[in-house]
Amino acid sequence: MIAQLHSWQESIKAFCHPRVVTMLFLGISAGLPLLLIFSSLSLWLREAGVERAAVTYFSWAALGYSFKFVWAPLVDVIPLPLLGRLLGRRRSWLLLSQLSIVLSIILMALIDPASQGLVLMALAAVLLGFSSATQDVVIDAYRIESAAEELQALMSASYIAGYRIGMLIAGAGALFLASYFGTSPEHYQASAWQITYFIMATCMLIGIVTTLSIREPDVAPATRPQSASDYAGLFFTFVVAVSGFIALFAASSDLAEQLKQVLATQLNNQPLAAVLVEFLRLSIAVCVALVLAKFCLRFEWVNAALLKRSYVEPVQDFFRRYGWSLAWLLLALVGLYRISDIVLGVIANVFYQDMGFTKPQIATVVKTFGLFMTILGGFLGGILAVRYGVMRILFLGAVLSAATNLLFMLLAGMGNELWMLYVVISADNLSAGLASAAFIAFLSSLTNISFTAVQYAIFSSLMTLLPKMLGGYSGGMVESLGYQWFFMLTALIGLPVLLLIVLAAKRFRLAQS
Repeated sequence: MIAQLHSWQESIKAFCHPRVVTMLFLGISAGLPLLLIFSSLSLWLREAGVERAAVTYFSWAALGYSFKFVWAPLVDVIPLPLLGRLLGRRRSWLLLSQLSIVLSIILMALIDPASQGLVLMALAAVLLGFSSATQDVVIDAYRIESAAEELQALMSASYIAGYRIGMLIAGAGALFLASYFGTSPEHYQASAWQITYFIMATCMLIGIVTTLSIREPDVAPATRPQSASDYAGLFFTFVVAVSGFIALFAASSDLAEQLKQVLATQLNNQPLAAVLVEFLRLSIAVCVALVLAKFCLRFEWVNAALLKRSYVEPVQDFFRRYGWSLAWLLLALVGLYRISDIVLGVIANVFYQDMGFTKPQIATVVKTFGLFMTILGGFLGGILAVRYGVMRILFLGAVLSAATNLLFMLLAGMGNELWMLYVVISADNLSAGLASAAFIAFLSSLTNISFTAVQYAIFSSLMTLLPKMLGGYSGGMVESLGYQWFFMLTALIGLPVLLLIVLAAKRFRLAQS
């Protein structure tokens, strides 16, 4: 009994450790920008009269989260010229990303999508997604480097709690503020949303003050210091490759639209045609970027050893540890596991509004009540994963995530029934929390401690890449199929994940052994 009491006392004391408290505030800073791109922005655009399909296209602004592995090695190895000397490697990148987040939110607040068009809003949203994803990369690295191994679990728990608080501020908080300042679907007031976004930008001071207050981790870089020309060469190669990627997308837009029309006629399915064409377009753009990077390497514009350590070795390590067949199976599971709930989540707020629920009701039930159900589900998922194993709870989470989508079908048929909304949100968020807890444990088990930052960035990017791309077409799918058939489709696309888990479970256990 005394040992148990001592253990509880030590745990409470550890939660008060400065590094653990720091992660709570950094978690708020990381969680706040996400919903300003997704749910809150989607409601703003919908009230401004933007079509459903165009609203869901804005979910692509958050693709920075899915592509952060591309520039994560740059953040890991390149020191910032002035800020790096003043604040250190991690804090300088953290402050730069936070200032960029504030600038992005202010730019969004200065735009009225009803009168100034959507292009400027889209550019500001893309900048916000890029900046926020960069902040996530730095916080992950800071968390690992700033404390001993025995504090990592507490720091992760503190970070997740802060992240949820940040989401609550940007979700329910933004909806309550916008409603308080006088906007509604019937009487749109751009100024109400603009003031709300200015307030959200101010809330980012939590992260900025924290960054300026903490100490830089006392950890040597994984790579030896390089010359300024080597860092410049790596950055130049990155810019050249990304520029080629963007240029191909810009140049192929007209051709892609024509191809979508032709393919849609042949398949008699506009959303499917769009997905296939965009996937082909993305694949070609990636190949162009790789060719340009190879070109820079051939002419020795970049240090080959630095480039290999930054981009190649983390990938080689993963395939070397698991072998080609199992590695590809695991990557497929990572990329598809959350497809069911992410594709549905893009259109969810628009669905609630179309069902006649008010912003205060959405904020109360979906954002606030749903948040606590997600936390409860995460706690339950962690306990079950320890008791029964990660892969079994991973399977259970996939089953529940697909099954709860069918409850949305019932809500779509029943219409504006507040009690049913509580039932749907309870089941959906509880299962999402359970699945997320098991999935995070699974991703962590895949990571090599020598390449933690880059490999985890790859896994976390891959898990949202395809779902977010498909989610951008969810508005068009709803217009073509209707809400009920759309929710049925989101449940069905989650079924192949169950097969992947069954195939991977035994081979993964053997590989771990």
